[in-house]
Amino acid sequence: MATPPPPQQQGAGPYPYGPHNPYAPQVPQVPQQAPYGAYGMPPQPGAHGCRMCGAWPVAAETVYGHQGFIVLMRFLSRKGPFCRDCGLATYRRMSSDTMWQGWWGPLSAFITPVTLLMNLGPRAAFRRLAPPAGGFRPPLDPGRPLWRRVPFLLVLVPMLLVVLAFPTLLVIGLVVGDDKPVTLTVGQCVRNAGDWSDQELIVESCGSPSAEYRVTRRLEQPGTTCADGEFYAGLEYGPGGSTPTCLAPLR
Repeated sequence: MATPPPPQQQGAGPYPYGPHNPYAPQVPQVPQQAPYGAYGMPPQPGAHGCRMCGAWPVAAETVYGHQGFIVLMRFLSRKGPFCRDCGLATYRRMSSDTMWQGWWGPLSAFITPVTLLMNLGPRAAFRRLAPPAGGFRPPLDPGRPLWRRVPFLLVLVPMLLVVLAFPTLLVIGLVVGDDKPVTLTVGQCVRNAGDWSDQELIVESCGSPSAEYRVTRRLEQPGTTCADGEFYAGLEYGPGGSTPTCLAPLR
C-alpha cells in the first residue's frame, strides 16, 4: 500500500516557504521610537537640546563669571546649549554673583566690567528664543531681572556717586564760587591770612588779639601814598576794585 504524500503548507508550491527560502515574503519591521519628553515633543534629529532640561529651541552660548581674591582671581564659564529660561537663569545668577564677587582685586576691578559686558551677547540670544518645550525636566526659573537684585543695587549706587561727583562739584563751584573780597572802610581792623603777594584780608574786631592792621585811609587822589610803616591793601579791597587802601600795623 502506497504512503500518502505529506500535506503541503499554505501557499506551498514548487518553492515552499521556509526559513532558508530567500524568496519568502518578509514581514516589515517597525522601529520602536524612543519615548518623548515630558512635554510630548520628540527631540530634533541629529541635535541636542538644552544641557539643563533637554528642551528646545536652544542657543549655543557661553555665560561668563569672575571672582577676585585680592591677589588671586578665578575665571568662570558655563557653556551651552541653553533654552530660553535656563539661559536667562544662568546669565542672571552668574552676572549677579560677579557683581559682588568680582571687584576684590586690582586687576579684577577692570576684568569684572568686561565680563559683565561679554554676557550681554548671550542674554540677547536667549531672549530671542521661543518658550522651551520638549525637555525631560522643567526648565530653570529665570527669577527676577538682574536690575532688581541686591548685588546690582550695591554696584549701581557707588557707580552713580562716582559718575555724579564731578558734575556736582562743578555746579557747587559755579554757584558758590570764591568769596568776594570785602570792601574795607576807614577805621576797620583786619588780619592777613595769606602773604602780601596773595593777600587774604579778614575783618576782625579791633579789640580782638587776632587783629593785625587798621585801615587808615584810601588813596583816592592820584599821586598820594601811604605813610611810612604802612602797608598797601590790594585794589580788590577798595571801592570798585581800583582804589588802594592803607593799613597801619596795630603793634
